[in-house]
Amino acid sequence: MNQAKRKQLSNEWLEEATIFQMQEKMEASEMTSEDLVLMYLEAIAEKNSLVNAVLEVNPKALQIAQALDGERSESGPRSILHGIPILLKDNIETADELHTSAGSLALAKHYATNDATIVEKLRNAGAVILGKANMTEWANFMSDKMTNGFSSRGGQVINPYGPFDVGGSSSGSASAIASNLAAAAIGTETSGSILNPAAQNGLVGLKPTVGSVSRAGIIPLSHTQDTAGPMTRTVEDALHLFTAIVGQDKRDPITQKSRVFKDMTWTDCLDVNALQGQRIGVARAIFDQEMSAERAGLFERQLAVLKELGAEIIDPVDIGCLEDELGYDVLTFEFKADLNSYLANTNATNPIRSLSDVIHFNNLHPNETLKFGQIMLERSELTSGTLTEKEYIQALTNNRYLAGEIGLGKSLDDLKLDALVFPQDHGCSIGAAAGYPSITVPAGFSQVGEPFGLTFSSRAWSEPMLISMAYAFEQKVNARRKPTFTIQ
Repeated sequence: MNQAKRKQLSNEWLEEATIFQMQEKMEASEMTSEDLVLMYLEAIAEKNSLVNAVLEVNPKALQIAQALDGERSESGPRSILHGIPILLKDNIETADELHTSAGSLALAKHYATNDATIVEKLRNAGAVILGKANMTEWANFMSDKMTNGFSSRGGQVINPYGPFDVGGSSSGSASAIASNLAAAAIGTETSGSILNPAAQNGLVGLKPTVGSVSRAGIIPLSHTQDTAGPMTRTVEDALHLFTAIVGQDKRDPITQKSRVFKDMTWTDCLDVNALQGQRIGVARAIFDQEMSAERAGLFERQLAVLKELGAEIIDPVDIGCLEDELGYDVLTFEFKADLNSYLANTNATNPIRSLSDVIHFNNLHPNETLKFGQIMLERSELTSGTLTEKEYIQALTNNRYLAGEIGLGKSLDDLKLDALVFPQDHGCSIGAAAGYPSITVPAGFSQVGEPFGLTFSSRAWSEPMLISMAYAFEQKVNARRKPTFTIQ
């Protein structure tokens, strides 16, 4: 494809094209993966300076695309992701020329020795790893004063819709896909880090059940809550990414539970009638005191849409706990243990081998690394790192009890609810503590243009139902619109 044709296609078609539509053009020989990569590289060169979302691009992305084009012509595509450019959050390992740093200058020169399991799955599906996305440093567990989307390595990620919170910590993944700098991205979540930036950037964000997706090769925060998931412009695209990365992995034993999805026909989830007859609860105590009148109005309008689509709205419901009751003690204890284990097993040339080393590095380079301090790193370092403390066990059992036994799980069962619905990412910390899945879908904009999302949450392993609900809602409201880049 010549440059003029590629530019025309980029301007008139690419920006809101779905993965399926990209495959249609490649199958019809109207475009190649090489063309697609070039278009996204051009978009990054043109727009990334406005949003600071992409940290670095894969120098071999074009060569990989060329090889995949040759494979397509000889034997056909491996999957619907064949030749599709994907961005990864900067805490996901790739055994290539890309760094893996969690946004930290302490790891700015760190090269992983292996692909994360989900990266291996994406490559096997034929995806092109286009680059790494900026993120809130250490998955927003460095300082309670740090702004969402800031890292010492990459600077501040910007919301392409205007002077709004970009969300954290998968902020670069969200801003990049909202800005059409790649076909899709993978983010990670411990508590709201996929759902929140997805809602703030007008995207679909799927936070899977803990155990459905391998965490092996992802810089950890909390082994009881961490998970990875897709961030895309449509529910269908999120489905394609999720089906590529879901599944068992010996490197992450909890994924053995994901065998419940083994025989799932995922395309059945794309059902516009999926909300018909579903019982959906509204836990107003979680968010009523925290929302503006405008957002409350947006939420009420979308509840009316759910009713129009055949859902039975149970409003209000009491889910037995509030987000403030959970706290961060579990994360504080687990972060040191999990990070020390990860760093001790990194490339032998990496001088940073522990959380203590990270803190020491930052103290040696305060002007570059300590704009917001590192109080949360220091608090975690004060723990033993052995997870033997009574305070840790108490916090863990308390959170699991509040979030699962008397929170989401009990309320869903007792009230015979299929799901709960929240405005934006409210309630995310309860789902995170329980290890339950959620999906956020674009649901509108404020008068000044700030995106607004609707989040569906339910029991463990309910991803098929949640994806179906989100798809039915998305197809009705069609709320996604691309940013105009009037950034102030």
